Amino acid sequence: MPTRFAFLGALLASALLAVPSPLLAKAEHGAAAAASTPAAAAKAVSVVRVNATSQPYDFLRPWSKRPPYQRRAAGAVLPGGRVLTTAEQVANATYLELEKPDSGEKSPATLEIVDYECNLALLKPADPAFLASFKPLTVGEASAGDDLAIWQLEANGTVLNTRALLTTVEVGEYPFGDTGMLLYRLTTSLQPRESGFTSPLVKAGALTGMLLRFDSRSQTADAIPAPVIRHFLQAASAKGGYVGFPHAGMHTAPLRDPQLRHYAGLANGTGGVYIRQVHPGGPADQAGVQKGDVLVAIGNNAIDQDGNYADPHYGKISIQHQISCANFDGAKVPFKIMRQGKEMTLPVTLRYQDPSQSIIEPFTVDKAPRYYVLGGLIFQELSRQFLKEWGSEWIHKAPERFLYYDAYQEELFRDDPRSRIVIMSNVLPSPCTVGYEELNCLVVTKINGVELKSLADIEPALAKPVEGFHHITFLGHPGEIVIDAAQAAAIEKPLMRNYGLPAIKRL
Repeated sequence: MPTRFAFLGALLASALLAVPSPLLAKAEHGAAAAASTPAAAAKAVSVVRVNATSQPYDFLRPWSKRPPYQRRAAGAVLPGGRVLTTAEQVANATYLELEKPDSGEKSPATLEIVDYECNLALLKPADPAFLASFKPLTVGEASAGDDLAIWQLEANGTVLNTRALLTTVEVGEYPFGDTGMLLYRLTTSLQPRESGFTSPLVKAGALTGMLLRFDSRSQTADAIPAPVIRHFLQAASAKGGYVGFPHAGMHTAPLRDPQLRHYAGLANGTGGVYIRQVHPGGPADQAGVQKGDVLVAIGNNAIDQDGNYADPHYGKISIQHQISCANFDGAKVPFKIMRQGKEMTLPVTLRYQDPSQSIIEPFTVDKAPRYYVLGGLIFQELSRQFLKEWGSEWIHKAPERFLYYDAYQEELFRDDPRSRIVIMSNVLPSPCTVGYEELNCLVVTKINGVELKSLADIEPALAKPVEGFHHITFLGHPGEIVIDAAQAAAIEKPLMRNYGLPAIKRL
């Protein structure tokens, strides 16, 4: 037996000696790279961990919060001692910190700027010297067909470099809001890491994107691209303070139907999209754009029948990029339109649209929802965040009436002075609500005959009970219910005690 092992050892040694020298050199190079310290790697790539403890509100029980949870991500170190990460990472955060991947040294961080619409956030460490050893990244550029590197962090601080092929650049949906923005579509094979799927994308040592999401089944990923990051950073450095991405305040539809093109006075083969909706008081409305106009060009960019233009860098792409990313708040952009067969140019001053001014907010983050509890009836304002309590399939599972309001709010309430839709979301069992326990998700139109335009109207309405009773009127069944006013006032403290309410209202 010893003789056999000696023979095998000699044979293996001779085989290793027979390996061509270039292969040995490559193996030695790989070993040297593997032996490089995590500290050197972290300094080379300028990436840190972003640790967040978050605790969102429970919109079905708006006085309470959900259990806290922790998220870890990889953030890109930028000039000026700042770290770029996604807004998702810092949403509803109660505590933020930065961590050096090599040593594990940590520093509390403050949220300098966050924009949920473009899903980006800037952090600053409490200690200005914390990032002194890192080489800041500059923002580069990428095109379809480029090979990019996705930087993830291993548990031991090692930087994992994964190749990603940039396949297409297009306008798509972001996690928050309704505005379509530029997206990188990538093909890659990512493995779950401690830093999650929020990671920088790099090309030739420059930051070209931030990973947005990854689908393990199709091995595809979406990323926030360099132009969106550059716009965000430029707006962040503005003297007057940060202002978000601008809007035109209108919706368009493709114009491929020959009959509709004929009706609009367009010749076959020409471009243009149909303006199906103009938001009252918005930039397009103020410039004189009307529903039924045909938008044929923005600036010098002609628009095709599908709403795309020829971008010099990305090729055919949606005009939404030209409106929201290629321009900044306050930019005056000429819109060339066709109206009843006549061509005209209208200067549209693009403006940032505050999501909180919507009748149904597209997202509610970092702030507590408003509510009022009357004898066990829970009143609050309809929001997208409330609809998302039905889970990832909320758009199919949430109450149909509420989904309808959310999708068509601009058209449904264009002439309505209301600022919010008041709903009775649920009922807490109490002496006042016997027989009402099964009621939920109802639109409240009036209390004691006073029309409700927002939750702020509830208190004045409750000050006028009718013969000792509060009359609550709903849109649809059951029409109206009544609550004993004196009894509702008497059980406020027991309600707070029994259901853990910190207050009977938050207005």
